[in-house]
Amino acid sequence: MTVPPAAPDPSPPPQGPASPAPAPAPRQQRSLRANTLIVMAGTLGSRLSGIVRQQIINLFGSTLTDAFLVAVTVPNLLRELLAEGALVNSFIPVYKTLDTAERRKLAQAFSGLLIAVNLILMALGILAAPWVVDLLLAANSNVDPALATYMTQLVMPFLMLISLSAVAMGLLNADEHFKESSFAPVAFNLASIVALLVLPDTATWLAFGWLIGGVAQLVVQLPALARFGVLPTPALRGHPALGRVLRQMAPFTLTAGARQFLNVYVLSLLTNAQQFPQGTRTGYGNAEALFTMANGLFVVSPVLALFPRFSQHAADRDWGAFRALTVQGLRTTTFFAAPMSALLFALAPYAVSLFNLSRDFEAPKFVAGSSILTGWALALVPWAVVTVLLRTFYARERTREAVVVSAVGFVLEVGLYNLLVPRLDFLGFGLSTAISGVLMAGALILMYRRALGFPTREVAAHLGRVVSLAAAAGLAAWLVSLVMPDPGFIVPGVVGLAVAGGVGLAVYLGGALALRLPEVAAVRRRLGR
Repeated sequence: MTVPPAAPDPSPPPQGPASPAPAPAPRQQRSLRANTLIVMAGTLGSRLSGIVRQQIINLFGSTLTDAFLVAVTVPNLLRELLAEGALVNSFIPVYKTLDTAERRKLAQAFSGLLIAVNLILMALGILAAPWVVDLLLAANSNVDPALATYMTQLVMPFLMLISLSAVAMGLLNADEHFKESSFAPVAFNLASIVALLVLPDTATWLAFGWLIGGVAQLVVQLPALARFGVLPTPALRGHPALGRVLRQMAPFTLTAGARQFLNVYVLSLLTNAQQFPQGTRTGYGNAEALFTMANGLFVVSPVLALFPRFSQHAADRDWGAFRALTVQGLRTTTFFAAPMSALLFALAPYAVSLFNLSRDFEAPKFVAGSSILTGWALALVPWAVVTVLLRTFYARERTREAVVVSAVGFVLEVGLYNLLVPRLDFLGFGLSTAISGVLMAGALILMYRRALGFPTREVAAHLGRVVSLAAAAGLAAWLVSLVMPDPGFIVPGVVGLAVAGGVGLAVYLGGALALRLPEVAAVRRRLGR
């Protein structure tokens, strides 16, 4: 739903950001609903095509896929530290406070610096690959270290490609041009799929297929940058606002580093041959693909569409509109995340069956993926709240508070993994993530409330309704699944998801209609147009 514009609050919050430079006159802004739908459509296309890519990868043997997923860990780790998340959350709030000429100069300086840093790290990553892989894998690894090292060296150039793509995405999103950046990951997946189908079935070409996808993701955004007049010419020069961006980026990079430390620790658990068999890393990747599809579509996409508006309200110091937008973001994301959480929890084996195009699938991959996804499903709602609230801190350039909460949360999650995984095996992964998400959400709410005032009753009442409806939907789906064919192969997986999932979703939407939730009314209005 669209929140009506609120009157500006004349008094700044006690912990508001430092007064920014004078902002340019506001342009006619697009509908938040339209922006959200564009981003969600792009994310849906990206995730569905990503499922197809993952299906094809699963046709390879576990020896190859386990090594490949270890190899892409390194550039993925660095890309979050230097590009996607850090860039969007630090670059846009500063960029929005500048006039058109200064925005162009900042983009040139920032892209030039990012390219230089990435070139250095790419070279170091290739040279240090043997030592890096040794650090990633358990001592008694169920992954071939030599193969993982070779593929790591091949995929390292992906870091440069994805960093440049992130710059393009940040520039487009800052002015609320979401279409091209939202569909760029679709180009990555489609190019990778073609490469996997056409090129030989070897480690070399599996890695090169990843690079081909990275090239496609960057190239499809360049025409839009040129059309909107924001295509930067990278230059190694300074800019007065560059320091602000780097100061905001540094704490976020530290937070991302803590999260990547967690990922490295998880990888050492997954590759421990004493506890888990070969194929476990690939099963984890399958569960991750499904979880990120749900999280990306129903949580990250709406928040990505809201973030430039959050940044604009913060730049204008319009705290009434800022609070209203926070409530809207929390209601929208949790309304969608709650039923997805319940259905994934109830139907995880059917969902993971989508990756098994052959009846002769490897059981360890299937068991690992199903069990991990079952636990992760519990984390969707708390992490929806965390995702929305973190962006409200970044938009206000209050990065330190967000960093402290995130870092403590990730340290706690590492401790929970260490405590729960040895006792609960695969379920321990998801349960650890869910518990840390709940605690982080609580901390962020308290800090937001102290700074701006938080509508606790409204949000709590909404969460109580959607979580209750989701529990009923999950129970209905599980009961129906008891009479469905056993999961494993893709065909019973699709049938089980369609029938049992459809029943569960109908229960949820029916309950939402009965309670007259405004979110379902907005969906009905949109579909009626």
